Amino acid sequence: MSYLVIKCGGSIVDQLPESFFQDLVNLQETKKIKPIIVHGGGPMITSQLKLMNVKTTFVNGLRVTTKEVLDVVEMVLSGSVNKKIVRRMIDQDAKAIGMSGIDGQLLEATPIQDVAKYGFVGQIKKVNLELIDSLLDQDYIPVISPIAIGQDHQHYNINADVAASAIASSLQAPLCFISDIPGVLVNDEVLHYADQVKIEQLIEDQTINGGMIPKVQAALDALTAGASEVSIVNGMDEHALFDFIQGEKIGTRIQLKEISYA
Repeated sequence: MSYLVIKCGGSIVDQLPESFFQDLVNLQETKKIKPIIVHGGGPMITSQLKLMNVKTTFVNGLRVTTKEVLDVVEMVLSGSVNKKIVRRMIDQDAKAIGMSGIDGQLLEATPIQDVAKYGFVGQIKKVNLELIDSLLDQDYIPVISPIAIGQDHQHYNINADVAASAIASSLQAPLCFISDIPGVLVNDEVLHYADQVKIEQLIEDQTINGGMIPKVQAALDALTAGASEVSIVNGMDEHALFDFIQGEKIGTRIQLKEISYA
């Protein structure tokens, strides 16, 4: 049985079809795959901060996380978004278990450089693989919110792509980014296979831009650190995840080694 780390954007949880959650159960039961879900929730965090009149700012794409902001981030991610995913999984009779990186010290972190600029934003130092394996061996599907714990029990806000990459790297597992886009687009067509050189070239010529840049950079970082494969798949398409695992040309598969594009 092999691992599969799935990063799911919090903004698309409500839009994901039932087939996505059915696929997770089917993959576990018929393909002997062990799914692990890591989710984000940026837009919901921003909305909640606005409702509570808490100022939020970004520096280099990272949310500046003060103590007040961190409390809201944790409430939204580990509470609202996490339990929403767990509920949808349970509706498909999955043995889903919601948790954050705080639980069982699943994700240990250190602050990123320049704490004065970013606040309580962290980088993953260690993943508790024993805890993950213990849950998977009991056929649970972990649903993880990217909050980590550091020295003196300080909590840290972790970018969800980074958290998923760290878990995939630690398990040397494939990582699948579930999005609402079909993959990396070149001239309006999906690039189904890409290596590091190609990705860097597409960033340089601005074919890859905006929010896709940190996603593909997280993919390359995960591959460098040990993830076996990274892919971007449109979770909005019916049974896209299952078809992708079956090897069909869906989404974009990214790897380090050179690919011939002839």
